[in-house]
Amino acid sequence: AAASLGPGGADLEEASLLAWLFRGAPSPAGDAELSAYLAELSGLGLEVLRREPGRLAEERAQLGAQTRALAFAHYKTFIRSAECTAGTRRGFAGIEEGLDRLLGRLAPFADTCRNFSREAEQIAQSRRMNSLTLNRHTEILEVLEIPQLMDTCVRNGYHEEALGLVAYVRRLEKKHADIPVIQGIVADVRQSTQLMLTQLIQQLRTNIQLPACLRLIGYLRCMDIFTEAELRITFLQARDVWLRSILAAIPNDDPYVHITKTIEACRIHLFDIITQYRAIFADEEPLVPPSGQEALNESAIFHGWVLQKVSQFLQVLEHDLQCGVGGRLDSLLGQCMYFGLSFSRVGADFRGQLAPIFQRVALQTFQKAVQEAVNKFQEEMNSYTLISAPAVLGSTIPVAVPTAQPATLQPPMVLLDFPPLACFLNNILVAFNDLRLCCPVALAQDVAAAMEDALRQATKIILAFHRAEEVAFSSREQELFVQFCVTFLEDLVPYLNRCLQLLFPPAQIAQTLGVPPTQLQKYGNFGCVDEHVIKALLAPILPDKETVFLLDKERELAQESLTPPLDLEPPVLAQEASHSSPDPVSETEDGSQASRDDNEEVPPASE
Repeated sequence: AAASLGPGGADLEEASLLAWLFRGAPSPAGDAELSAYLAELSGLGLEVLRREPGRLAEERAQLGAQTRALAFAHYKTFIRSAECTAGTRRGFAGIEEGLDRLLGRLAPFADTCRNFSREAEQIAQSRRMNSLTLNRHTEILEVLEIPQLMDTCVRNGYHEEALGLVAYVRRLEKKHADIPVIQGIVADVRQSTQLMLTQLIQQLRTNIQLPACLRLIGYLRCMDIFTEAELRITFLQARDVWLRSILAAIPNDDPYVHITKTIEACRIHLFDIITQYRAIFADEEPLVPPSGQEALNESAIFHGWVLQKVSQFLQVLEHDLQCGVGGRLDSLLGQCMYFGLSFSRVGADFRGQLAPIFQRVALQTFQKAVQEAVNKFQEEMNSYTLISAPAVLGSTIPVAVPTAQPATLQPPMVLLDFPPLACFLNNILVAFNDLRLCCPVALAQDVAAAMEDALRQATKIILAFHRAEEVAFSSREQELFVQFCVTFLEDLVPYLNRCLQLLFPPAQIAQTLGVPPTQLQKYGNFGCVDEHVIKALLAPILPDKETVFLLDKERELAQESLTPPLDLEPPVLAQEASHSSPDPVSETEDGSQASRDDNEEVPPASE
């Protein structure tokens, strides 16, 4: 039956049999002897199988007896074997404990060995670096001494050597920027470079010539700190500081001395600075860049600086002129014109801006002098009485008049009869003489207006005098007062108009306005006082037609007293004075012409 089942069936049957036989106990599957015995059992008959348990029990008993006999016969061997086994077991336990301890110490030992290897490698590397450092000691020492050498060069003024060191340190920084020693050297050299930059800029703030400027700007360019525009600004700022120090050292006690020395200093030093700038920097680009170009216009920096300096000079000039320079306005005008002419060679001619300044000052000076003349006339009229006045009529006194030149203007001698009018005319002539030194044609209308305003004030003073004294007037005093007014209207006012025409010739005014001289009258009383206005103010107190008769008694008194006459010397003609004026003034932009033809003074009348 087993054979008919095949190998697979036999194994299955054997496994089932083993499970049944050893139920409740561990299965001895895989034992070769058991498998052979089971195979043998499967081939036995029934009778043999029945006797098999007995045979097995008998065989078991025999084996047990043989085992006991063997144990009794060889018990010593078993004891020694057991003892040996126990010793072996104890030995293996100790070995196992030792191996465990060894394994526990192997990991720290391995770490220590690795640390040792690393430290040994570092020590070896340090030794190699020390050896290399010792071999390169001289070169390393030179590099370490660069900051000290740089500081020495800067403090002793060896700028070329210092710039060489700076270039070398820059190359070192590019190659070894991560080395701390190199970083420290770079920082020290930068500090010395900053000190050298301060020294170079400070030298630009001193009185140096063009070669020194070229050398210093070359050093600044090599330092590569500033852009081109920044370098130009730095140069102009440094030279400006020096120029301002020169101007600040000029004493300002006397305005004339201050402005004279300022003109000289600006003309010399400012021209030198401009020459130095143009020699160092090239301004070939146009002042106005093309459309769409955003590049910085570097040439505009220089032109802006020059414009600022000219503006500052004009402010100082106007301030000093306002403080007062006496009668030397013509001298200052000549110096300023020469200053502007010298700057025209560098494209900075500012003479056109001088005329308005001098016009304002000349007009203000004239207005002040005329107002002082009015004030003095007021004082004279306050203390003037027709009774106390000498009964001397200038028209009846034979005055020894000096022979005048053909073109001179003689003051009216009738003013000798009335001292307030004579003094008033003297003061006005002094103002005219001061105005002749600097007399622009553009002031013709302003001077005439100031003169007309002064005559209006004088007229009001005369009217006030009449109101105050009218009640107490006698017939003789009334006659003298009428003569006073007639002399004022018919002699003094026309004479002042003639003086204005000499100061501002109508032909010159017409030429300035661009009109023919014959058509100048269409513009009214241009450059003259309106006599009709003055006459209208005095018309209420004057008779319609008056005739002045001198009494015989007054003539006798005049012949007896013969007081010294009032010497009124008129201003000379502009045509004659032009021979003594070496510095003509050019015509300004608005058509005005500062006339220097009248430098010859008109001596004021003296009592």
